[in-house]
Amino acid sequence: MSKMRAVQVASPKGPLELVERDIPVPAKGQVLIKVQACGVCHSDMFTKEGLFPFIQYPRVPGHEVVGVIDAVGEDVKNWKVGQRVGVGWHGGNCGYCDNCRRGYFFACQNIMAVTGITYDGGYADYMIAPVEVLALVPDGLQAVEAAPLMCAGVTTFNALRNSGAQGGDLVAVLGLGGLGHLAVQFAAKMGFKTVSIARGKDKGELAKKLGAWQFIDSQTADPAAELAKLGGAKVIVSTVTVADAVSAAMGGLGVNGTMLLLGVPQSLTIDPSLLVSGSRSVKGWYSGVSIDSQDTLNFSLLSGVRSMNESYPLEKAAEAYDHMMSGKARFRVVITTGN
Repeated sequence: MSKMRAVQVASPKGPLELVERDIPVPAKGQVLIKVQACGVCHSDMFTKEGLFPFIQYPRVPGHEVVGVIDAVGEDVKNWKVGQRVGVGWHGGNCGYCDNCRRGYFFACQNIMAVTGITYDGGYADYMIAPVEVLALVPDGLQAVEAAPLMCAGVTTFNALRNSGAQGGDLVAVLGLGGLGHLAVQFAAKMGFKTVSIARGKDKGELAKKLGAWQFIDSQTADPAAELAKLGGAKVIVSTVTVADAVSAAMGGLGVNGTMLLLGVPQSLTIDPSLLVSGSRSVKGWYSGVSIDSQDTLNFSLLSGVRSMNESYPLEKAAEAYDHMMSGKARFRVVITTGN
């Protein structure tokens, strides 16, 4: 077999179209992955809408990829055909710039590579990936379970484990959607007193089922005041993009507390006196690199954290994307290839 199916965007703002392509051949330092599942992430809109100026079209989106190595290129060491692997947002790094030498591979100064943006991603039967972006997928996770963990999962898990919070600390998660439902699970499994903040009392039952210690309905209660009653949060993980919701929760931080932004509002208003008076801070968090993804997968298998997914076959990728963008997905959307 020399041909494969792929779902591509031919031009900025163009439709997602199913096409037939030649199966690519891995070059030096690359592997060919037979894709089994690929998550549909909101960030795929960067490719769909042409929001990155350096995207070359046609381009295949997808950066929550899980599959099996089907072939290896020259000089590939420690990776072999048949291994289960995942690929996330981080698309590669040089390994020798100052940031890479300090371990900040995500901030590489020489390679600005993003899976599904600077090279073809996982909306296809096969894809090429450089070896430095590969994460081993444990056998206990099915491909559909693992795929969303390659972006949504590693973003929330990695943020929490680097937040400075310790077991028993009060950690709040703002939002209970695609990111939030994972963040609540990770926070609870890490031993934090986890508080879920979301709009609507109907979400309380789900929050408790996912492991939340307390639930705050932001439609009927002041999140900042409720968190203050509980002693103040060491960390608030914000998974939302609504600036007013973030600002409304800021007052719930305890002394030396941190508002950790995963969602990206267009702008944000913060009371400086709130920061100064309690030595509070606002910090952003990126996703993670391959070893962070691998840690996320292993922790999820061990602890029972699972994404709640809706699956679509590859040929319905356009429908899957539209469903994700509608905000009605509960909670992640995953494309499967049948491989």
